[in-house]
Amino acid sequence: MAIEQSGLEEHLKKYFGFDQFRGLQKSVVTSVLNKEDVFVIMPTGGGKSLCYQLPALMQEGTAIIVSPLIALMKNQVDAIRGISDNDGVAHVLNSSLTKGEIQRVKEDISSGITKLLYVAPESLTKEEYVDFLKEQKISFLAVDEAHCISEWGHDFRPEYRNLRRIIDRIGDHIPIIGLTATATPKVQEDILKNLQIPNATTYKASFNRPNLFYEVRPKTDQVDADITRFIKQNEGKSGIVYCLSRKRVEELAQVLQVNGIKAVPYHAGLDGKTRAAHQDMFLMEDCDVVVATIAFGMGIDKPDVRFVIHHDIPKSIESYYQETGRAGRDGGEGHCLAYYSYKDIEKLEKFMSGKPIAEQEIGHALLQEMVGYSETSMSRRQFILHYFGEDFDPATGEGGDMDDNMRNPKPQREAIEDVKKLITVIDAAGERYKAKDIVKILVGKSNAMIASHKLDTHEYFGSGKDKEPAYWTALIRQVMVARYIRKDIESYGTLKVTPEGKKFLQSGETFMMSDDHTYNQEDSMPAGGGKAAALDDKLVKMLKDLRKKVAHQKKVPPYVVFQDPSIDDMATKYPVTLEEMANIHGVGDGKARKFGKPFIELIERYVEDNDITRPDDLVIKSTGTKSGNKLYFITSIDRKLSFEDIADAKGMEMNDLINELESIVYSGTKLNVGYWVDEMLDEDQQEELHEYFLESENDNIDAAMEEFDGDYEEEEIRLYRLKFISEVGN
Repeated sequence: MAIEQSGLEEHLKKYFGFDQFRGLQKSVVTSVLNKEDVFVIMPTGGGKSLCYQLPALMQEGTAIIVSPLIALMKNQVDAIRGISDNDGVAHVLNSSLTKGEIQRVKEDISSGITKLLYVAPESLTKEEYVDFLKEQKISFLAVDEAHCISEWGHDFRPEYRNLRRIIDRIGDHIPIIGLTATATPKVQEDILKNLQIPNATTYKASFNRPNLFYEVRPKTDQVDADITRFIKQNEGKSGIVYCLSRKRVEELAQVLQVNGIKAVPYHAGLDGKTRAAHQDMFLMEDCDVVVATIAFGMGIDKPDVRFVIHHDIPKSIESYYQETGRAGRDGGEGHCLAYYSYKDIEKLEKFMSGKPIAEQEIGHALLQEMVGYSETSMSRRQFILHYFGEDFDPATGEGGDMDDNMRNPKPQREAIEDVKKLITVIDAAGERYKAKDIVKILVGKSNAMIASHKLDTHEYFGSGKDKEPAYWTALIRQVMVARYIRKDIESYGTLKVTPEGKKFLQSGETFMMSDDHTYNQEDSMPAGGGKAAALDDKLVKMLKDLRKKVAHQKKVPPYVVFQDPSIDDMATKYPVTLEEMANIHGVGDGKARKFGKPFIELIERYVEDNDITRPDDLVIKSTGTKSGNKLYFITSIDRKLSFEDIADAKGMEMNDLINELESIVYSGTKLNVGYWVDEMLDEDQQEELHEYFLESENDNIDAAMEEFDGDYEEEEIRLYRLKFISEVGN
């Protein structure tokens, strides 16, 4: 018998204070009240929680809500208790409770007071809880974050796999509602299969968030300064900055704080009291920015988050979508800015290396989708929505111009013949190969797999060698979004031709494509408006002339005074004090004091003579977050410890240690590294390298490697360069 629905709006107003439902909420609530199995796919901020909270409050019995995070449960329990006169209306049941608290929860459930019981999947496996719940009236069971059930989801939790078996032990015919904010078609299929609700009424809202602006910028070693500038340009607005590591969270939070930004860190390494305090500060607007790992944000219902910044690229599109979805929940502006470097992707791939092969395959496939999103020149919104199985036309769709690619489009070219060639090769090769293999076949580059399958003997091998591999990679991504080809998830991403693709071969349709972005470490970084700050070429020449003069006076090569990137930064930011000079890329306090005065005097005259308005946000203060490491490196080198021991003590690779030491030396601090150079190079070799660097116009390592043509390892040249700069320049 269907429940009378006429009073749904009244109940909505009574419990939550809303006059009307949003989107699909009313339909979902109706289905739950009618005891149907329900599957809800609704984007972050779409109001999923209400879909089970309202029917739970309206019905007899207790609804069990399975949720993966204690913080998420606590947040929701507090919210429900806030709309009720009795705190017993909602409870958490988990290992953090005392025996007395567990007894109180059981009493409230037995007496019919508790309408929502939040549990982690691990708690449901406990015999005492299962035995207790068997005796209670259960209205339904909701599985929140249901994507955790699928190994193809971005947050796979093996415990979710056991839910169906546990539900059957608690009672017969308990209605199930599965809810997720991020589910690809493959993950949707897994959820329905594992919960054994194949006939569930499915409600899928659009994943399009038209008020969010998507942007990707190249990530350089100035990323902290650029994030600081962006936040200062959005002063007073709420935002979240995500980092992959706890260390980066702490360091970046300090950078923001010393630059006058109200920011707090949040990660699982902080004690519970501090995490709760920082979360409350953010919610209560006592701070503007939270710098966090992904431990932050689940269930955080702050409607006016105006920007979400990713300092590091996430591991999957699902993670990225969920995290960016915390912006603009009130329908207002939301800027989603990600910093991308392929080096970060390589780091994430290394982290996967110890996992089982199947898990590595899945992880790599998800990560490559994130690479595709970052590098694509097509509509980022269209790319995301296609990933979730939704069609979107940026020319007509809502929010179609709300990303950096659409605002600053790359030139397009007709690619109909190349699309046909691509589809033909995928088909002729048996639809058994991934994108990277198809690209190799097209450009005629063999490998062990291609040779063993004799693909290099076919006429199509090398048929696209007139184009670069990057071109074919970009085309594959764009043809996939056009649905002419698809990735077969079950086989970890092999490419298949769709019926639409076969029709395209016979059609006279056009296909316009544009090349992907290429993000290099040396790329200039935008200062907040999507384009890099303009370099003053006239000032660059004047600064280089002065550098040459100073170098001649000091009898050192010009690059010892300031490197070219530092000169370029000066000609962009116009520093006119020693403090500002110290914050120029690659300078630091020591070098600013030693060489800076004539340069800031020249810049000050130039600014005045040319009536230049300097940027207000010029000085991005550094924190000394690296001062602990710096002090350790200096004292260790003074004690003449081996570089291997120094690197091991800090858990660093030798290359990373040398990077750190170069940063210290180039900013004006002397390091007495001669003892270690003596271990690696004899007197004649050192003299040869000294003469080279003394006479060279630049200190480029590649140029030095070419000059010596294999006589030295790169590490040897870099180490001698450290000694040279320390002794000659500092």
